[in-house]
Amino acid sequence: MTQVDTIVARLLKLHPKLIDLSLERMLQLLDRLDHPESRLPPVIHVAGTNGKGSTIAFMRAILEAAGQRVHVYTSPHLVRFNERFRLGKAGGGRLVTDAELVDALVECEARNEGAPITVFEIETAAAFLLFTRHPADVLLLEVGLGGRLDATNVIDRPLATVITPVSLDHADLLGDTIVKIAAEKAGILKRGVPAILATQQREALGVIERQAARVAAPVRIAGENWTATEERGRLVYQDDDGLLDLPSPKLYGRHQFENAGVAIATLRAIESLKVAPAAFERGMSAADWPARMQRLSQGKLAAILPPGSELWLDGGHNPDGGRAIADALADLEERVPRPVVMVVGMLATKDCPAFLKNFTGLARRIIGVAIPHHDKSLTADAIAENARAVGISAQSADGIEAALAAVSAMALSSPPRVLIAGSLYLAGEVLALNGALPA
Repeated sequence: MTQVDTIVARLLKLHPKLIDLSLERMLQLLDRLDHPESRLPPVIHVAGTNGKGSTIAFMRAILEAAGQRVHVYTSPHLVRFNERFRLGKAGGGRLVTDAELVDALVECEARNEGAPITVFEIETAAAFLLFTRHPADVLLLEVGLGGRLDATNVIDRPLATVITPVSLDHADLLGDTIVKIAAEKAGILKRGVPAILATQQREALGVIERQAARVAAPVRIAGENWTATEERGRLVYQDDDGLLDLPSPKLYGRHQFENAGVAIATLRAIESLKVAPAAFERGMSAADWPARMQRLSQGKLAAILPPGSELWLDGGHNPDGGRAIADALADLEERVPRPVVMVVGMLATKDCPAFLKNFTGLARRIIGVAIPHHDKSLTADAIAENARAVGISAQSADGIEAALAAVSAMALSSPPRVLIAGSLYLAGEVLALNGALPA
């Protein structure tokens, strides 16, 4: 266990409530820290249910290609806590070091003086401290959960706000309807600040537009103010400022064309950035975001499968995320057909049947696994039962390696295409086991 892990474990014991949406505790701590949130580089604030991380990855790649120094704050991490904090520098950013992160966390913990606070609030305050200590041109700031009462929602005047597709997730915390969840996401909109909206369900769009009108935030909406489409293997983006003919996004899947479009629309809405077309082109080819339809072609886990097999990894865990993964798998199948086997681990708080239903008729078999070291994981047997309930043949396994060994033992007509999915926590375990750590 690293010193960072030790501090986080201590904070969890002191303040065991993982999620408690409120701004009061955060504002009190920031006041004790002399308001680092007022000294940050210009902020682009990103909320939504799916696609936040990928959209941020595209923006970072484009801005770095334009020579900008870009800080990034995202969550959760996959393998190391440090992944949440990326410090911008000329030529590309780097993850925060253990020493830098420990220093910031210790300072925040001391200034908090034992007052009730969640780990996410402490880490967000630590992120703000870190970002004030290193000069940068832009900060890409991802909402942790919801938006209105999220710890990141203390920035009064961002460069832009972004809302990626809104769907049902975290209903116990954000509300049990799209309307309620969209209202929480729309809470990041700020007076007079451009708001860039991905394609939304009609009910969600109505809620967000009404909030934008209340705060006089100009909106740019996918399909109305800009489009991003695939044409002959290229990304064609168009808005009132003209057309960009760009390479296909490096991140795989048709949903990544829209995520890339949201990123482009956001950066083109911010006149002060003045991003050149060449930077958009280089950014499409450079964007990287682990565990989003990521091909694992080498490593310990890939070696378990029969020669010629494909191993893919995605952290998608809600029904809409499952639909995007299924579409990506279907595209792969259209190009090169293979038997599809899925290894799935999910939290008990997620809608497992709705997620798995996307793969009916696509996955030959599902192997359920429990997420290691997570007490809210569904059991392997429960996942297998859910898969059978939606019409997919299924079995359970004692772990990721055992599941892949079971795939190897199957009598299949050709080397399989194996997808591990269902949870970012599971994805982190996979990357750690396989020896591919995010950088």
